Amino acid sequence: MNRQEVGKLGEKAARKFLKKRGYRIRETGFRCPRGEIDIIAQQKDCLIFVEVRTKSSLDFGTPEESITQAKKKRLIALALTYTNTHQNLPSLWRIDVVAIELDDKGKTQRIELIENAVEQDSPFNC
Repeated sequence: MNRQEVGKLGEKAARKFLKKRGYRIRETGFRCPRGEIDIIAQQKDCLIFVEVRTKSSLDFGTPEESITQAKKKRLIALALTYTNTHQNLPSLWRIDVVAIELDDKGKTQRIELIENAVEQDSPFNC
């Protein structure tokens, strides 16, 4: 599997996983000049930006270890861009990570939700 295939499998698994946990998927693949948000969901009165990290090999670390400080800053900037350019959104929001490990056949071996994985100093944090 190439990186794109791994990513697509991971995002599909993440959507299913989140729906089972009561998240309502509002949008997927939001793009702007700053980058992309994989999944934008809502749970009760909280808007949730979800970064999906999928790995088919742990040679270079776990999925969650692949989120650098630069990536965290970019995710916060993306979330702020989204909240500033869309209307009728919940006032509270957070950034979660779904970490997924696949076997060599593309089957999910591990899936984990890390709530509030990217901390930001914000009065809007839920």
